[in-house]
Amino acid sequence: MKSTLSGLAAAGTAFILSGGPAVALDDVSYNVRAPSEDQRTEMRDYLRDISLISEAENDGRTDPQDLVATSLADYTQLLEGLYSRGYYSGVISILIDGREASGIPLLDLPSNISQIRVEVQTGPQFRFSRADIAPLPSSRTPIPEQYAVGEIAESTVIEDAVDVAITAWREDGNAKAQVSSERVIANHPDARLSSEIGIAPGPNVTFGDMVVTTPSYVRESAIRRIAGFPRGQEFAPSEVDAVLKRLRDTGAFSSVTLTEDEALGPGDTLDMSLAVSDQLPRRIGFGAEISTQEGAALTAFWLHRNLFGGAERFRVDGSVSNIGSSESGMDYSLSSRLDIPAIYGPRTDGYVQGSLAFEDEPTYESTRAEIAFGATRELTDDLEVDLGIGLRYSDVIDDLGEREFFLLTFPTGLTFDRRSDELNPRQGYYVDVDATPYVGLNDTQSGARIFADARYYLGFGDGDPNVLAARVQLGSIVGSELEETAPDYLFYSGGGGTVRGQPYQSLNVDLGDGDETGGRGFLAASLEYRRDITDALGLVAFYDAGFIDRDSFIDGDSEFHAGAGVGLRYQTGIGPIRFDVAGPTGGDTGDGVQFYIGIGQAF
Repeated sequence: MKSTLSGLAAAGTAFILSGGPAVALDDVSYNVRAPSEDQRTEMRDYLRDISLISEAENDGRTDPQDLVATSLADYTQLLEGLYSRGYYSGVISILIDGREASGIPLLDLPSNISQIRVEVQTGPQFRFSRADIAPLPSSRTPIPEQYAVGEIAESTVIEDAVDVAITAWREDGNAKAQVSSERVIANHPDARLSSEIGIAPGPNVTFGDMVVTTPSYVRESAIRRIAGFPRGQEFAPSEVDAVLKRLRDTGAFSSVTLTEDEALGPGDTLDMSLAVSDQLPRRIGFGAEISTQEGAALTAFWLHRNLFGGAERFRVDGSVSNIGSSESGMDYSLSSRLDIPAIYGPRTDGYVQGSLAFEDEPTYESTRAEIAFGATRELTDDLEVDLGIGLRYSDVIDDLGEREFFLLTFPTGLTFDRRSDELNPRQGYYVDVDATPYVGLNDTQSGARIFADARYYLGFGDGDPNVLAARVQLGSIVGSELEETAPDYLFYSGGGGTVRGQPYQSLNVDLGDGDETGGRGFLAASLEYRRDITDALGLVAFYDAGFIDRDSFIDGDSEFHAGAGVGLRYQTGIGPIRFDVAGPTGGDTGDGVQFYIGIGQAF
């Protein structure tokens, strides 16, 4: 390699001011010689992508001092790039206006630079003649398949093999596993690389103490209770990750870090230091949506992240919806919820919630009050269960007259969330199942309300610019008769949350004589194709369908309608702004075009 060592030594010292004005860098070129034409093209594009000189050109930097320093550093950058693709006999030349960069005196820099030429001879691509790493905790340790005799000897493959081995030992309880020996020999005449890596597992380690090193408005006793640090258990990085996740999920901290002590304690125990930084305790937020027939909806919330000093999360939400709706009057709601972390072990949180609401819907008016308390248990990182008990009172006026419903409820929920992102998912799936058995009080019938929401996302293409998204919603009322079930417990279809292009709650059950109410059975399905046009702008095409039945389950005789349309998405820091235009494609519940504007994907 041409003057590599001298270039490395000089890279950190080229900070002498050069005189004279800098002019534009007119020409940066890359010429690569490789064993084949395909390799030449591949390596030229790859080296140009990682080159520091290319980065300087893209940034518009022209200062000679900066460009010389960048060129000197690029010897190492490009050399590592060659190694990462298995080329160990490379020769690199960086010519600045015809002079080798490493040979330019640092006290006599040029006054301007107009041309930089990068010349690279890759040499042959090496293959492994030996690829050993030992010992391993198990014969099933997933060492990369590319780390094997005869495979291309990329340096990144060696690094990956080391990472896998160290991680496997740490997961096996050996927290201080490290590389004990490295013997990597390049045989240039044969273009072969011999790699022998020795691992020192160290002793099997158990968790010691967690030392809280930073002050916080959250009590230390609460921090320890929420963290659930597994003192006395065998060390595992996954347990460390779980501690960090539990603390971060409270929302009380802007940052949380756990640092391992350098040395083991008595009995091969490992103490760790916890550092937290408090999040601002209060937060307010606002939201808005609008559609043609449903009108506008305004929402707001106030949040306190550490109400009593134990990372308790208290939130108050208010909303006004159906403003200017052509289908119904305005709805109002006010709700509050207090979440108390780690009420029974670190994985179980408690909650108390209450709400007041008035709904003026197409087929009923309801004044409702509800209170409930319960607990949420995290079963795995992706799965949680919710159990509660509550009281629910509603006064309803509909086509059947004015009625009261008083229920003792037992809300139960199961949520499985494997989405890549909550606001704009591109991969994964989400399933939420809620079952609420209820016992009727004061002559109200008993029964159960079941609702499930399942979503699936499949991204494809380089960087997932295309996304297929599917959603199925399923609902059922069992036990209580249709006329004896609170209308705000029944199901309706139509509008932004179910079938776009159809009027809000337009699909329901016809009771005869012009009387209508919701159904006991419900099914809705949605399919979207999302396509990114730019980093900020995307297009969407969608189809929605909905079914309603007076009985508890959907069948071939259930009422049906559908809608389809297209939309735009504009990406922001808080999620995409959504604009959809849709019309009916099935059923007889509506006509004309509807539009919808909101924040976040439709699902």
